[in-house]
Amino acid sequence: MSTTPPPQALNTGTQPATDEPTADDGALAWLRALGPNGRRAFAGAFGGYALDSYDYFTLPLSMVALAAYFGLDSGQTGLFTTVTLVVSAVGGALAGVFADRVGRVKALMITVITYAVFTVACGFAPNYETLLVFRALQGLGFGGEWAVGAILVAEYASARHRGRTLGAVQSSWAVGWALAAVVYTLVFSFLGDDLAWRVMFWTGALPALLVLWMRRRVHDAPEATAVREQNAQKGSFVAIFRPGTAEAPGLLRTTVFAGLLSTGVQGGYYTLATWVPTYLKTERGLSVVGTGGYLTFLISGAFLGYLTGGYLTDVLGRKRNIWLFALLSALCILVYTHIPNGANTLLLVLGFPLGFCMSAIFSGFGSYLSELYPTALRGTGQGFTYNTGRAVGAVFPTLVGFLADSWGVGGALVFGAIGYGIAALALLGLPETRGKELA
Repeated sequence: MSTTPPPQALNTGTQPATDEPTADDGALAWLRALGPNGRRAFAGAFGGYALDSYDYFTLPLSMVALAAYFGLDSGQTGLFTTVTLVVSAVGGALAGVFADRVGRVKALMITVITYAVFTVACGFAPNYETLLVFRALQGLGFGGEWAVGAILVAEYASARHRGRTLGAVQSSWAVGWALAAVVYTLVFSFLGDDLAWRVMFWTGALPALLVLWMRRRVHDAPEATAVREQNAQKGSFVAIFRPGTAEAPGLLRTTVFAGLLSTGVQGGYYTLATWVPTYLKTERGLSVVGTGGYLTFLISGAFLGYLTGGYLTDVLGRKRNIWLFALLSALCILVYTHIPNGANTLLLVLGFPLGFCMSAIFSGFGSYLSELYPTALRGTGQGFTYNTGRAVGAVFPTLVGFLADSWGVGGALVFGAIGYGIAALALLGLPETRGKELA
């Protein structure tokens, strides 16, 4: 797929796609370039993804209490994550099609409402099977939110700043994660475990407030809407799997390799996100407050990683940024899980680079996937590839769960490094898109 804009490419930003300095350079140039409507879209996507993160982490943080309450083994608890991520592939793909056909903002609000409702429902589950079903349904909304929100902001962002703009949106995942860790520490410190896990899920009602604001203040980028509505092929799964011909390039190759890239990165990430809290409590013997302290370092690193990765994806290019942090993330996993017992201070310190690297690799995803697909198919392509990666990558946390009893959680976590290797290889089949206008 060519990275050269066609003659009538859509430029939805205000900055030129050039590396030459301009008067609008600076730390917040990307935010000024969005304009008033774009900044509201940014706020909606940022808030939606932060609360998406919050609702997701209610489960991993409550995993030990859930296992004790329902009498679950490691394989059964790992299945929670797998079901969430597998169903998220369906939700993400459908949300992408919906975003192409009826608009980004409408699709975004539907995904937020869906994950909020079923997160709250999880708190009322009377047994393991019901909780598994509710968590699966939560995945429908969870899967669609990021892809739709990223596209909404990408279509307002300038080509020059798109990487750091989407990296800033991505950093909201760390904000939601941090909020969940704070609430977890408070709830589990003051309530018994049998009630505390339910309260954690009930707090997942917070996103409903965001939807009320978005409904009145956030709108799709008008130029992108016009291009999308004029195309008869919008929201077509067939189109993103069409092979190329001598006359016209197809999207099949892009879809296959983008799906592999997403699988590798998310397989590594969700392995860590799901099992590190359990690893800290069961194999390192940390208390609730102690686990929260260690997660503070991990989450702080993640937040800075998102921002730094967003900047580097504009400077180095999309592919180089992902290659760099795939290597560093794999190395961090291997080091983190082989720290000797008793060296908990070292464990604390290394949590920061672990969180930094495994998050910086995500920063280029929103811009990269948006740039790989044309406007009429952007939601479908990004929604399908990103969330298929979630679904297939969900196998990694499950493998860790089933192997944890014999290998230990720390030993099984090395499977996350394999995911990053898959991501690095997938880049060989994809083009560089830095500086590309959206069309």
